[in-house]
Amino acid sequence: MRTDIFARLDREPEPPKIEVPRMTRTRLALFGGTSAFYLAMVVAVLLSTWLVTLDWKIMLFRPYQQWPEIHGFLDYYVVLGQRGPTAVMVAAWLGWRSWRQHTLRPLLCLGAALLLLNVTVGAVKLGLGRLGPHYATEVGSAELFAGGDIFPSGHTANAVVTWGILAYLATTPRARRYLSALSAVVALGVGLTTVYLGTHWLSDVLLGWAAGLLILLALPWCEPVLAVAESWILALRDRVRDRIRDRRRLVPSLPVASGGPRPGYFPQRPPGSEEPARGPAGVAGGRAPATRAGVAGGRAPATRG
Repeated sequence: MRTDIFARLDREPEPPKIEVPRMTRTRLALFGGTSAFYLAMVVAVLLSTWLVTLDWKIMLFRPYQQWPEIHGFLDYYVVLGQRGPTAVMVAAWLGWRSWRQHTLRPLLCLGAALLLLNVTVGAVKLGLGRLGPHYATEVGSAELFAGGDIFPSGHTANAVVTWGILAYLATTPRARRYLSALSAVVALGVGLTTVYLGTHWLSDVLLGWAAGLLILLALPWCEPVLAVAESWILALRDRVRDRIRDRRRLVPSLPVASGGPRPGYFPQRPPGSEEPARGPAGVAGGRAPATRAGVAGGRAPATRG
């Protein structure tokens, strides 16, 4: 049995007992408070309140011109909120976790969270149709219902969900605390980076944080559905594996003893080729076979006429 640090990378012999988060009173209270904050942000933008005025002040301040020396770094840092690269990185880690713990729950949780993110955030984006700061047309306007897709911030919401799912799936309280702090710092930085670059209003980022947090808080409601999906997928895998195993058993095997006869090989003739006609003597071409005397003398036997 291995006792070094690399033993933690081996697959566990049996599936561990993982405590699935439940919808507790604390989580319900956080979900309700975040929902109220979400609605307050939407109403504040719809009514063009002080929040929209603050959006314009930050936009006209142009942070990317005030501190240009960090522009290059933040161009790379904001990638931590892009859905494609972050989903691939986190899926690779959770795929290894699924293999090691004999369960599909990590990957299913990630898939469910990303599905909820696309549906909820995408619906609000298309419904409100807000334009971004670079495409604004009227100073002081909320720029709503203009065909945009900027409110709430997808970068921010994706950063909250993608990195927060690691804390949600942590198996120890200590790991959950550390990963929660790390994901919060990453999501906070991604949101503020989009404001610095001028791609989002501040209100977009505030609503993105709330949208991502709502999805993480609602995941315990999805756990029963994920458990059913995992059982169905594993049962389907077992059925496919049994079918393949049965087919292999039906194929007859013919072992050949050492030194025994081998199956003959008969090369196929090319299409259109015909077997040459045989003469009376049964030799191709109608010629008689050479006699022993003729062969011994090195010449074919002479014939009369």
